Amino acid sequence: MTLENNTSMLDNQTLGVWHDYSIEYKVISVLLVSLICGVGIVGNMMVILVVLTTKHMRTPTNCYLVSLAAADLMVLTAAGLPNITDALRGQWVYGYAGCLGITYFQYLGINASSCSITAFTVERYIAICHPIKAQFLCTLSRAKKIIMLVWALTSVYCVMWLFLSDTKKLVYDNVVLLTCAYKVSRSHYLPIYFTDFTVFYVLPLLLATVLYGLIARILFLNPLPADPKASSSRGCGDSQRRESSRRQEPQPGVTKMLAVVVVLFAVLWMPYRTLVVVNSFLEKAYLDTWFLLFCRLCIYLNSAINPVIYNAMSQKFRTAFKKLCQCGPQRMEKPVTYSVALTYSVIKDTSNGEKK
Repeated sequence: MTLENNTSMLDNQTLGVWHDYSIEYKVISVLLVSLICGVGIVGNMMVILVVLTTKHMRTPTNCYLVSLAAADLMVLTAAGLPNITDALRGQWVYGYAGCLGITYFQYLGINASSCSITAFTVERYIAICHPIKAQFLCTLSRAKKIIMLVWALTSVYCVMWLFLSDTKKLVYDNVVLLTCAYKVSRSHYLPIYFTDFTVFYVLPLLLATVLYGLIARILFLNPLPADPKASSSRGCGDSQRRESSRRQEPQPGVTKMLAVVVVLFAVLWMPYRTLVVVNSFLEKAYLDTWFLLFCRLCIYLNSAINPVIYNAMSQKFRTAFKKLCQCGPQRMEKPVTYSVALTYSVIKDTSNGEKK
């Protein structure tokens, strides 16, 4: 099942018939989807590899980024790649089991991605605004438990799609085509969609807006003095912040990079989310072929662009990516030579805090 089926089912129809697409559309669709998915799959695999194979990269924040990378990989493979065969073959080619499995993993990846973003947003807020509490709340073991809980809950939540999806045979111009579509009617599907929309899009963005606003207040509107001992009381959180003053310099960069991830999540999902909301109130759904392609490409781009952001804004990830791509024996370097811009953790970095 592909993402555009969501909007089509608002009219209780399927979009499994692709044979009347123009050659121009097929070429552009296949090329762009293949390019974005290819770059995204390689990039997210690199994120997972550099964190799992590099000891000093295994920090709470990076654990959440690994979870996000795994979810994005799921979206690209379960939602992106099937669109290529749909455009080329003109019908569903993965059978009944493929319809259920691909639909399930597509929604699992989308929802786990949203929850992972929420998790690292909360972790950033605690680490920056409550650094004393972060010593026992923002730990590696706790991050792993939270990630396991996120995936367990989203896995159970998405089970419903196994019962809402099915293959159907559709006769078009005397040709029998197989489609992967929803079983339920529009009236049954809309409450499910709006629950999903609220829990995995609206609420995470509202929470992120509030928490990043509080983080900005701490980091940018009320910065630490050059001499941490110069002030004994500077407002909410200052006494705690002095405990982590050695980490103050990288914090704006950390937050800025993770905030970019959140903003892109909001912006790139907006066309699709808006389309479905609008179609919910239209008698006849708006299903322009090129606009649907644009919505899908935005979603795939959201899952593919995060590794690019890490490379552009994090010295640690940039160096780790270079090492992963290089061949031959590597010269040993001390972890302290890296910037701490991405993986701030009170527990993880206290021991070498004076070595920046």
